[in-house]
Amino acid sequence: MPDNPQKEQPRRRQARGERRIAQLLEAAASVFCSTGYTAASTNAIAREAGVSPGTLYQFFPNKEAIAIELGDRLMHEMRETYGEALAPVDPATPLETAVGAAIDRFIAFNCDHPVFFALMHGPDIPGRMAEEHDALHATLLSRIQDLLSSFLPDAPAAELTRTAQMCLGVYKAGLELILGHEGAERDAYVRELKAVLIRYLEPLVGDRLGIAPGATAGNTP
Repeated sequence: MPDNPQKEQPRRRQARGERRIAQLLEAAASVFCSTGYTAASTNAIAREAGVSPGTLYQFFPNKEAIAIELGDRLMHEMRETYGEALAPVDPATPLETAVGAAIDRFIAFNCDHPVFFALMHGPDIPGRMAEEHDALHATLLSRIQDLLSSFLPDAPAAELTRTAQMCLGVYKAGLELILGHEGAERDAYVRELKAVLIRYLEPLVGDRLGIAPGATAGNTP
């Protein structure tokens, strides 16, 4: 028997509430992906979750509130993803490996959470999510620029910004194609995206990546 049953009950209620919220957010993600945000309704989300509309309204006043909560959670996870994907690169890392590892992390996130793309790139981004997405985009661009500067130390700031913008633009265009396919065809588009970025960066990076510490471009093993 719990030491303090009066404290245990609120904890149980809170845990049940969190499970219900997670259930509703999962249902909303499915509905937003299948119908888009604009056409979605709270009734459809409740039906997908297997609950009554009244139960949904206990937690969210409308579909915008659901989308904002879902978007906040996904953007937090996305920030963690690009923090890992765009970590500083060891000078001994080949360009193909560096690009491939970053792309794989971003693609895995978007394939696991297709609703992120559906919400952030749809025609009607709800509420404050548009501003938060713009901030996320700016931070992501800054991280790419910082990463590029680590192996293009002599490049002017304007050139780094332009290169980072191109990398991000190519990635976003490729991502739309990747999410539009499944299975082997999706894998093929992932390979194509990596190839495009590698071929774009190779002339800029030259021999800077893939060189063992203490070695030079002329004496790499």
